[in-house]
Amino acid sequence: MAPTYGNGKICYIEMPATDIAQSADFYKKVFGWQNRKRGDGSTAFDDSVGEVSGTWVLGRPPSAKPGLLFYIMVYSVAATIDAVVAHGGEIVQPIGADAPEITARFRDPGGNVIGLYQQPA
Repeated sequence: MAPTYGNGKICYIEMPATDIAQSADFYKKVFGWQNRKRGDGSTAFDDSVGEVSGTWVLGRPPSAKPGLLFYIMVYSVAATIDAVVAHGGEIVQPIGADAPEITARFRDPGGNVIGLYQQPA
């Protein structure tokens, strides 16, 4: 299925990493992102619904403190927190800090702080 194309759509992310294989494995196991090799040999990803793609990059500082902060939509923030920790991530903001929204924030293996978001029932 092709992604939705449109003016203003976020389509590509370059994520700082210290170990590309480790970051690729983390996002695959926690979120189901698909990894692939680009024509230049670098490792790229597609999100679980095929709407956003990107790559991991070396030599850039991680987004360790929220400045620009993006959120990954999940079915269950609580279950995803367990998966994040099980695969080497760290929870930096637990569920409840943004109530009534269901969110949390984690630090990935590359040091980036990313948000989790659950659509209310």
